Amino acid sequence: MLVDSHAHLDDPRFDADRDAVLRRAWEAGVRKILTIGNGNGPDQMGCGIPIAEAYDWIYTSVGIHPHDAAKVEERHYSLMEDLSKPEKVVAIGETGLDYYYDHSPRDRQREVFRRQLTLAKDLDLPVIIHTRDADADTQELLTQQRPSRGLIHCFTSSPEFADFALSIGFFISFSGIVTFPGARVLAGIAQRIPSDRLLVETDCPYLAPVPHRGKRNEPSFVSDTARFVAELRGISPYELGAQTSGNFDRLFALKTS
Repeated sequence: MLVDSHAHLDDPRFDADRDAVLRRAWEAGVRKILTIGNGNGPDQMGCGIPIAEAYDWIYTSVGIHPHDAAKVEERHYSLMEDLSKPEKVVAIGETGLDYYYDHSPRDRQREVFRRQLTLAKDLDLPVIIHTRDADADTQELLTQQRPSRGLIHCFTSSPEFADFALSIGFFISFSGIVTFPGARVLAGIAQRIPSDRLLVETDCPYLAPVPHRGKRNEPSFVSDTARFVAELRGISPYELGAQTSGNFDRLFALKTS
């Protein structure tokens, strides 16, 4: 049993064969997927809801990516609250800060991130965090806002930031990047994360793991990342699958099955 804790199934690259992609995921042992509700901007943050409602094993989130912070109007916070009501919506995000691309001004990114952290607390939903070249400000805002629970997705930060995330009760998820030959520091972090805080993801259609680099990523490929992380930790892929599945259910407050 595997989970893909972060996928973008609404991406147009899946339009031609989405059902086949999901069939391959099921055949690979994936039993739960979280498809992220960002779309191409704030007006599309409900993009994952139709997909999640069409499959009983898929869940979704709603949120505004830091790339899109400059597009946000006040009405989008009300829209986010409304879209969070369906049962299959289990998180706010992904949200956060991205100082690598800087597609939106940094002050706008911080404000939009802060508002979503507040909303996540008010709605008692976990928050899914994107942070790139912005760990100091991400840490400051998380310290100030103290969301009740959350996830650092596609973790590529420092060991010190991992320790901070764990100290506030967050989970940490590793994507296919951890399998890359140059990711030795990241692999060391994945090796030591407590088993009750660990998740794996694809972030598909991006970041396909070894041995699929250069291809369109898809949820079935999470099995390769899980196998790699299990080997790092000296456990079987079955054991890692059981751990991450249980963590997924606890983080997103899902009934176990």
